[in-house]
Amino acid sequence: MSNWFPENVSTFGGDVDGIFWLIFYITTVWFFITEGVIVYFAFRYRRKPGEKAAYVLGDTMTQLAWVLAPLAIIVVLDVWIDIRGAEVWAKIKGQPPPADVTVRAMGKQFNWGFTYPGPDGKFDTEDDLQIDNDLHVPVGKVIHVILTSKDVIHSFFLPHARLKQDVVPGREIPAWFQISKPGEYEIPCAELCGFGHSGMNGKLYAHSAEDYEKWRKERWPEGAQQTATKG
Repeated sequence: MSNWFPENVSTFGGDVDGIFWLIFYITTVWFFITEGVIVYFAFRYRRKPGEKAAYVLGDTMTQLAWVLAPLAIIVVLDVWIDIRGAEVWAKIKGQPPPADVTVRAMGKQFNWGFTYPGPDGKFDTEDDLQIDNDLHVPVGKVIHVILTSKDVIHSFFLPHARLKQDVVPGREIPAWFQISKPGEYEIPCAELCGFGHSGMNGKLYAHSAEDYEKWRKERWPEGAQQTATKG
């Protein structure tokens, strides 16, 4: 059933998928139990000639158990989901690992703009590199993305990395990911942002260490004292 999703190439993608499948299996089992009880009652207590419907007050423990027992089960299952979800949330959102590469990403109608700091390692200097729609990263390195929007709300979505983060005008929102497999992956906008929303689709290029170094050297001069990638 995991083929419902795009291939996971993120170091934390398995944790996100695990929460989904936990919720899926719990709700699926509970759905069939509930529907089965409804169908059973519909036949077991259907109208019969010569029988009057009983007036149930619900004031005995046996009758209350039909409400309290399912309630207790739901509370236990909900707490279980919350505990597992909190662990994954803390891992992804709580304390991000130190960055190997930091990139600014600006959403605008209707494309993504990515900015890399140059050899000086600082943003907003003359050696910054700006690229539309293409995000290049090395495999196995921690990538920090500083998200912002020029106009309306967008949503930065990496389906293969299991990362989705709304991008809000006037705010800088941090996100991070670590890709485990070289390849080319899509970066769609997952928030309706105007008539060109469907065409707002960037590309994530995950390179091997050698290929990323080659790509970097093509854009910054040799002999730079500080590179865009640390470590």
